[in-house]
Amino acid sequence: MYSLNEKAKGLKAYDPIGGGFQVRLDANESFLPLPEEVLLDAQTALPELAFNRYPDPAAKELCAAFARHYGVPEGQVVAGNGSDELITVIFSTFLEKGDAFATLEPDFSMYAFNGFLQEARHVPIQKGEGLRVDIDETIRVCEEEGVKLLIFSNPCNPTSLVCPKEEVARLIRSVSALVVLDEAYMDFSDQSLLREADSFDNLIILRTCSKAFGMAALRLGFAVARPLLADTLRAAKSPYNVNALSQKMGALALGQDAAIKAALEEILLSRDELAAGLEELGRKYPGRFTLLPSDTNFCALLMEDRQALFDFLCARGIAIRLTGGLVRITCGTPEENRIFLRAAEEYFKASGKGGQA
Repeated sequence: MYSLNEKAKGLKAYDPIGGGFQVRLDANESFLPLPEEVLLDAQTALPELAFNRYPDPAAKELCAAFARHYGVPEGQVVAGNGSDELITVIFSTFLEKGDAFATLEPDFSMYAFNGFLQEARHVPIQKGEGLRVDIDETIRVCEEEGVKLLIFSNPCNPTSLVCPKEEVARLIRSVSALVVLDEAYMDFSDQSLLREADSFDNLIILRTCSKAFGMAALRLGFAVARPLLADTLRAAKSPYNVNALSQKMGALALGQDAAIKAALEEILLSRDELAAGLEELGRKYPGRFTLLPSDTNFCALLMEDRQALFDFLCARGIAIRLTGGLVRITCGTPEENRIFLRAAEEYFKASGKGGQA
């Protein structure tokens, strides 16, 4: 009788919050639909797709659109079926069994999961005071532990904090490891190293279309690196990893600079309104939580009774996320933000732990 190996026995499928929630602020998606300009272009372009043929394995049109939009060399761009796929390919390609990889905790949980599947040795490096990256400590641990791959998000999911690009560059230059810099949320910040990727021979930068571009359903991610690393990723990924529909829709969306800029401004306005509402709650109910500064499309709270808040909101049809010991709230429409803030205040009043009415 067949039995699973030890590595496979404990695996559990990713299980997002299910149910009929009135307000979903748990997945860091954009609350905006694709711009009308993109949908109009798609009406013309999609009937011309050859759905009976395999898609372009190099996703040339899509990569060219990404390169033009961000001002990077087209030959350094590799497209993936979401950045999740690229992370998996990176771990399976650049790590061998028993190699050490490092993460900066707390961070995106899928990094450690991929290392587990690769049977690599995980070296978690705790962040410093205020959940900021301790660059010197990270360099020290990476060198002492013989880390082959260092991966972290900047801005960070789940802390919402960004590390200055000068410090990130110092870290990359100071370690012998391959550094995978996940800039999934960098469209909401200004500390990107994307245009400087060519300056480093040990750097892969990841980007996504799921956060700022409203294309989470299309599963589009990108890696940017020097030709040696980019070519290696192209060789290691599956041949037809990005379907033709996603390639075309992504290329159309990345060609709409004005619409992208307008959408980004609307998301940032929503994030700031959400943060302002939380700041007001913090003044009314002092000591109940700490709001971290945000360079993302979500707000992060340090909060002791976070599970109770989560359960309270779920019972009222509002989904948020608990991850990395933090409360994470994605910004939504103005009305969704108001619904959340009203319910959060109701919780603080009802839970009777002090504060001012």
